[in-house]
Amino acid sequence: MKDQFEREISYLRVSVTDRCNLRCQYCMPAEGVCKLAREDVLSYEEILEIVSAAAELGITKVRVTGGEPLVRPGVPELCARIGALPGIREVSVTTNGVLLERYAQELKEAGVRRVNVSLDTMNPEKYRTITGGGELSMVLAGVRAAAEAGLRPLKLNAVLIGGFNDDEIEAFVELTRDQDIQLRFIELMPLGPGAAFGPEAYLPGDTVLARVPELEPEAEDGGVARLYRLPGGKGKVGLIAPVNRHFCSTCNRLRLTSEGHLKPCLHSAQEVPLRGLHGAALREAVAEAIRQKPAAHGDLTLGHASEAGRAMNTIGG
Repeated sequence: MKDQFEREISYLRVSVTDRCNLRCQYCMPAEGVCKLAREDVLSYEEILEIVSAAAELGITKVRVTGGEPLVRPGVPELCARIGALPGIREVSVTTNGVLLERYAQELKEAGVRRVNVSLDTMNPEKYRTITGGGELSMVLAGVRAAAEAGLRPLKLNAVLIGGFNDDEIEAFVELTRDQDIQLRFIELMPLGPGAAFGPEAYLPGDTVLARVPELEPEAEDGGVARLYRLPGGKGKVGLIAPVNRHFCSTCNRLRLTSEGHLKPCLHSAQEVPLRGLHGAALREAVAEAIRQKPAAHGDLTLGHASEAGRAMNTIGG
């Protein structure tokens, strides 16, 4: 289905939980979060009903997210059931990687094609700091397990934060020389707790090109990242710039929160409640969310934070 700006809406991100086993500083407030009660979170049957209705309207690609999706039992089975729905062509997962070593093979067998792993630093101490106590070794083991399971393309997402990991840009890029991975740098967004970071933290994605000028442009793959490659490199480097080079004109996605609200735009407070709707009423509500999708999000700057109305852990990455 096309929205009012002739964009074909084909991608749904589904948050299965607001809970996470990490506390990343730009995602969750330091004082903690008010967790949803179990009964307030969509059941898997409700999620499948919503995804099925969305597929009838043209959704073909589903990404399962959280919070951290793998903290909720049964996610591989859910992925298999989503992939079996008529019209769904691809199921993928975004994870922080902590539990990925345990679940990588199971996800592959469930029909998951690929995973995105959040990894903001390769320094164990810095990793503990940014994540509120996480262990880098567990994530690296998960990345290896995903590669061994054949979850490809394997994408590593690093939020670019000035004064924290900008000294690792070259090392991150170097990972792509001998490994078939896509290392994606994502600009820090003034959203939720991320809006409280100082001005030095907000670096444009092009900082990567200035630091590693030998990167060569690659053909686009239909995603939101501008792609580059080291000469002779096996992997790729992606730059995702929601602040300085937003991609609203080609945005094809909706986001379903874990309590059943459909967000037409990440950076808008606008939401369409779906829980309790069935059949034609459910399809019409999804169609209405598509019709309500704005042409572009508002300004994203230090002086103008995201209007999302939520922290990222409650929306889904």
